[in-house]
Amino acid sequence: MVVILQACNAYFFVATMAQNRTAGPREPRQHAISGFETTRNWRGEVASLGWPTMQLLSMIACRIFRQPLAFLCIACLLSLSAGLQALAGDEPPAPVAAPAGTPPAAEAPAAASPSAEAPASDKKPDGGFNVEIPQAPNPRNPVPIGYIREVGDQPRPASRVDVEPSDAGISGAKMANDENNAGGQFTGELYSLDVSTATSADKAVEALQKFYDAGHHFMIVDASADTLLKLSDFAKDKDILLFNIRATDVSLRQEDCRANIMHVAPDRFMLADALAQYLVVQKWTNWLLVRGSTPGDLAYADAIKRAAGRFGATIVDDREYKDTSGGRRDDVGTIPPGKQASADAAFAAVPDYQIIIVADEDQLFGPYMPYRGGADPRPVAGTTGLTATTWSPGHEKWGATQANNHFQKDYKRLMLPIDYQAYVAARTIGEAVTRNSGADFATVAAFIHGPELQLAPFKGIKQQYRPWDGQFRQPILIATDKVPVSMSPQRGFPHASEIEMDTLGIDQPESQCKM
Repeated sequence: MVVILQACNAYFFVATMAQNRTAGPREPRQHAISGFETTRNWRGEVASLGWPTMQLLSMIACRIFRQPLAFLCIACLLSLSAGLQALAGDEPPAPVAAPAGTPPAAEAPAAASPSAEAPASDKKPDGGFNVEIPQAPNPRNPVPIGYIREVGDQPRPASRVDVEPSDAGISGAKMANDENNAGGQFTGELYSLDVSTATSADKAVEALQKFYDAGHHFMIVDASADTLLKLSDFAKDKDILLFNIRATDVSLRQEDCRANIMHVAPDRFMLADALAQYLVVQKWTNWLLVRGSTPGDLAYADAIKRAAGRFGATIVDDREYKDTSGGRRDDVGTIPPGKQASADAAFAAVPDYQIIIVADEDQLFGPYMPYRGGADPRPVAGTTGLTATTWSPGHEKWGATQANNHFQKDYKRLMLPIDYQAYVAARTIGEAVTRNSGADFATVAAFIHGPELQLAPFKGIKQQYRPWDGQFRQPILIATDKVPVSMSPQRGFPHASEIEMDTLGIDQPESQCKM
């Protein structure tokens, strides 16, 4: 019953207000008082009907409210009726016709007074609301980012799955620039990415020259170590900062280090240390090392040997893989025999090992190693199988799921490590420029080198660059081709600096870099 009274109160209040509007100009307070008096009088009349009548009305109301549709229809009818009365009250009264023969009244001249009607342009319509249109934003400061990508003849990997897409790396930088511009619209920066493809070191230098002449000061470089050094030599004494996202050569962080190169890609020592720590924690400390013969394979094998000695593992045998298949894929990837075994005794007894470490950076034979035999079956790690990497499409922690989803939605493929490294480089630029809005190049570059820069690219901790060699401090994923199984550095390994990331790679006391 109370609900019915309240609903009817609302109806009669609205209806009374509408009727009062037609009665002439009155103050809003007078309209409200009139409406409240009407509803109060109506409630008194209902109460005077007596208890039996009110009980009957209450029973009817209960039956109606058990049917939500019926209740909704009643509420809509009440609202519609009140609304129609309100609209009817807005219509001005019709003018009363003057009696026939009555002369028209003389028009009095309009007297100048403060209450005279304002010009049409200054009049404000009754009701409604005003919308203020914001002024055009100030022009944003352009921050162009150059992207130099070196391409050339590469050996064909064992699987076409390992062939990089044409936009590898570039898409990662584009995703980062989208984030940079999302913040730049508030801080006044407009980021752009300009890509140049080079087929040689000289062509890369020419591209850098064009970028610099066009006002680019920050360059993402996807190139070999030799090309990167030539770019660094050109950039010397210029307002240019290079971001290495490809070359893993340790020498670039040591004897060949440069102050104008920031290394987002981890070096081979960092990757080998990350893998070695995990294997030692799992108590897989006896390793069989199988390496290729390319300079990259030999360099990775040396990094594995260093990591084994550093963290307490033993390489029980070191074998070089030589491709004797004659081009037949069915014969590729067999584990070579040990030093004490002859060609006729490939399965001869060898020292016991718990895991096979493969050094095959070009993925020529490594993917076959777990399945082609030639030795005791063991887990495979290194450059194939269980690997140390900066990114995995299966990474799901610390916002990585959203990053992978966004990347796949925008670029129709999975995010690769080279994409992630380009992403970090572009986000470094965006973060440094945002933190030093309007500052000159020297200030932004010093900020990138310093401890104030803090990035959080989906690894769970704040990350920055080492001040002594320009290497990006970052956790390394230990992952299969499908899922990550751990993240290094592992706990419990001693290191000289206060930052745990420095257990990976060369720490400051042993660094040879002299910037």
